[in-house]
Amino acid sequence: MIELRSLARLSGAQSRSISPENFDGAKGGGARATAGTGAAAAAHLGTGWKISPSVDIDGHTTHELAVIDGPALITHIWLTTHHRHWRSLILRAYWDGAEQPAIEVPLGDFFGQGWGEFAQLSSVPVAVNSHGGFNSYWPMPVPRHGRLTLENRAPATATVYYQISYEIDVDVADAGYLHCQFRRSNPLAAGSVHPILDTVPGAGKYVGTYLAWGVNRPGWWGEGEVKFYLDGDQEFPTICGTGTEDYFGGAWNFDVPGQGYTAYTTPFLGLHQILRPDGLYRSQQRFGMYRWHLADPIHFQRDLRVDIQALGWTSRGRYQPLHDDIASTAVFYLDRPSAPRPPLPSADALEVGEPT
Repeated sequence: MIELRSLARLSGAQSRSISPENFDGAKGGGARATAGTGAAAAAHLGTGWKISPSVDIDGHTTHELAVIDGPALITHIWLTTHHRHWRSLILRAYWDGAEQPAIEVPLGDFFGQGWGEFAQLSSVPVAVNSHGGFNSYWPMPVPRHGRLTLENRAPATATVYYQISYEIDVDVADAGYLHCQFRRSNPLAAGSVHPILDTVPGAGKYVGTYLAWGVNRPGWWGEGEVKFYLDGDQEFPTICGTGTEDYFGGAWNFDVPGQGYTAYTTPFLGLHQILRPDGLYRSQQRFGMYRWHLADPIHFQRDLRVDIQALGWTSRGRYQPLHDDIASTAVFYLDRPSAPRPPLPSADALEVGEPT
């Protein structure tokens, strides 16, 4: 986290930015476009007047958002697109020439918007503002080379506006690589747990969890514990929480008496999205929640596994394993540019249904 006092310290870093108005981030390279999505609107104004504010990504194609030579540090990503694309656009990041991506996650889930509907999210590393202004402040070190892409897995064209801010001539020698992994259990199999992270080898820090949770039966659904298996832990974890709402900083079923489920969004954690049944086609309750381990990162030196249970209640005060729809995004820094990751679900398996 940045201390305000550090803002006064000068350095030799240089600021750069990649956007559709400056695709390679070159110094003095912005606002030079003569063609683009805004060319017709600015035809009477000429070069320099918002000629290329966005890109159109055709269906079943991949757009290269940014290529950055290091040493560099990506400090901010702003992006927006129509909500219908939030699960069909796949964000990937490749570090230092690795063939496999360190980040592979649906765009909406990376920004805590897994259900394809806007929910205000006001935290330190991620902010989402009306009506889909995506902001990421996760530091992304680029020791030698970085490449960010967006794959459009839908047949329709997606129009995307974006700006990626970064610094060059910075020291990132001791920094880890940012990784994000996505998983979905829909529904969670009987007697199993949802794997948020499945034994990633290496040393690093676990820094964040986002869950898009869909409830598939009546009653309370959040008795399950979050467990961290560190550095060779097998059957039993080193870090074990006390319940789902507890891990996300809430308590007592997220229930404010007289109000029911009550949303909150804070710098480090929140239940920022509550989608309630409407009495017709929206039959289930759905939730979005995040926990950023900024002040309390989970350190590991050899490997890490993270999972969560889905538990409700049944008769005679007994726990009831649930078969809910759980999609997770895990955020962590690692000492290597790529790591084992699960196959991304198919486009059909990622769908959540059209928002009402």
